[in-house]
Amino acid sequence: MITLEDFFRNSEQTGFQISPDGRHISYMAPYEERMNIFVRPVEGGEPLRLTAETERSVGGYMWADNERILFVKDTGGDENYQLYGVNIDGTGLRGYTDFPGVRTTIIDDLEDVAGQVLIGMNRRNPEVFDPYRLDLNTGELTQLAENPGNWQGWMTDHKGALRVVTAIVDGVNTQILYRDSEDEDFRPVLTTNFKETVSFMDFAPDDRMVYAATNLGRDKAELVLMDPSTCTEVEQLYAHERYDVDRICYSRKRRKLLYVSVIGHDRPIRHYFDPADEAQWQKIKNFFPGYRVAMADCDKAEERLLLYVGSDRTRGCYYYYDIHKDRPTKVAELAPWLTEDDMVPMHAVTYTSRDGLTIEAYLSLPKGVTLDSASQLPVVVNPHGGPWARDVWCFSSEVQFLCSRGYAVFQMNFRSSTGYGRKFLEAGYKQWGRAIQDDITDGVEWLIKRGIADPKRIAIYGGSFGGYAALAGVAFTPDLYACAVDYVGVSNLFTFMQTIPPYWKPLLDMLHEQVGDPEADHDMLAACSPALHADRIKAPLFIAQGANDPRVNKAESDQMVAALRERGVEVEYMVKDNEGHGFQNQENRFDFYRAMEKFLARHLGGACQA
Repeated sequence: MITLEDFFRNSEQTGFQISPDGRHISYMAPYEERMNIFVRPVEGGEPLRLTAETERSVGGYMWADNERILFVKDTGGDENYQLYGVNIDGTGLRGYTDFPGVRTTIIDDLEDVAGQVLIGMNRRNPEVFDPYRLDLNTGELTQLAENPGNWQGWMTDHKGALRVVTAIVDGVNTQILYRDSEDEDFRPVLTTNFKETVSFMDFAPDDRMVYAATNLGRDKAELVLMDPSTCTEVEQLYAHERYDVDRICYSRKRRKLLYVSVIGHDRPIRHYFDPADEAQWQKIKNFFPGYRVAMADCDKAEERLLLYVGSDRTRGCYYYYDIHKDRPTKVAELAPWLTEDDMVPMHAVTYTSRDGLTIEAYLSLPKGVTLDSASQLPVVVNPHGGPWARDVWCFSSEVQFLCSRGYAVFQMNFRSSTGYGRKFLEAGYKQWGRAIQDDITDGVEWLIKRGIADPKRIAIYGGSFGGYAALAGVAFTPDLYACAVDYVGVSNLFTFMQTIPPYWKPLLDMLHEQVGDPEADHDMLAACSPALHADRIKAPLFIAQGANDPRVNKAESDQMVAALRERGVEVEYMVKDNEGHGFQNQENRFDFYRAMEKFLARHLGGACQA
């Protein structure tokens, strides 16, 4: 049997990027059990470690120029990321925004402006972010605008000029503000209800028009060419009949739009605008038949690429590809200790909800079990977080681990999952614990009716909103599940909204529209808060929580545990004092999954009896 640690240990190397001049490759790798940044020449040679973080892994990084790398880190999972820089020879480590309690975001890397980046910080006011120009040589911060309190996002043109702002007005309306140049003031050009989408994705080559995803007057978000000064649609560029537009790829060197993609059920779907570009990419894909291939990074000349190659049965590999040599070279395998043949496939399936919606889902089965032979299996139902997110076809250490222990794993994109259009998204508004939960329940009933699931051995496990769904599952359908695992999940919708991060407060009215208003929808929120219905729960529970979680406060788990223990219901409770919304440190992940493995084995059976 593959050890638990092999599924959840840090990748051997991951997060590969290439320098703008294409001469160096950077990546993240373990040092003292934390992921740190390393760099080496493209041609090979001894790598140099640039960071020495031992408390928590580096949160993310990017190349600032050919000689310097920027990275972010937080403290104990509080998500107040601070920005640092270091030269690629290991010298010059410095903090740029090491302000306690302040969160830093990257607005634009200003690739064509030497020594500068645009960042956002909530330094002036914890609830709002202001844009700053950061001089990487001097550390000087120049505030570019003062956020009046409702500005939520920024967009630059190809020259790095700050041209677009998105804002929330009247609590629930989204507004786009625009200016032709930084010499002008921002002016509002379009106001819509937040349920309507007009999302500027990038400027067109002339810096006058923009590529935008919009669902105005339609259900699915489509890609259009738009005049940002009026938000008038100039040309429809791409639409998919089932899915929203997800992202675009723009070539800065060639100044052209390459492709648009949507997330399909079992694979990403790309639409190329130039047959020559499509042929070039197909030539690359032909080296890796049957695998998902994505461009992880490229140099500024767009001639030297880093490719990510993976599937549902491997954590993946990185390859270096020079378009002139037309020969991919393996750079690293993320988890060479996991053999692809030992992993199981992720089957894309569908079922119908009780009110007629088509729900796309994924079913993974224990090794040696096929869709045709699956019968009376113990099942772990695994709803995703969000709920405004989505499960996709990919490798999952959690799924593979659970399948290796004899469980089937069932994941579903219930209503409110993203990418399926406006109607599907809105069908889940104010439906936490109601229609969303019904979609999950309907999926479980589908498994039972097909004979795949043993109705006496079904667990529900999830994180964040998925943790809420796990609690709701055992509270509102108490006879359906044998046990549940709640990982940093919401338990009380009233206290959840009272303890959100300060920078979420401008979005509170919108949250009331999506989840429920504590006053106007008081009875509904009370009915849908598992902590207020602990008396209905009889299945054993395992709850895990990070003490520093800024999104789902520790009090959410505390009150659930207290209510259950008061009634004598079995509940295991794990709290990690150095974690936030999910466990990042490797030893904490080991502890969590080890406890979950024993918990599930005790209540479901499976390959591992603890």
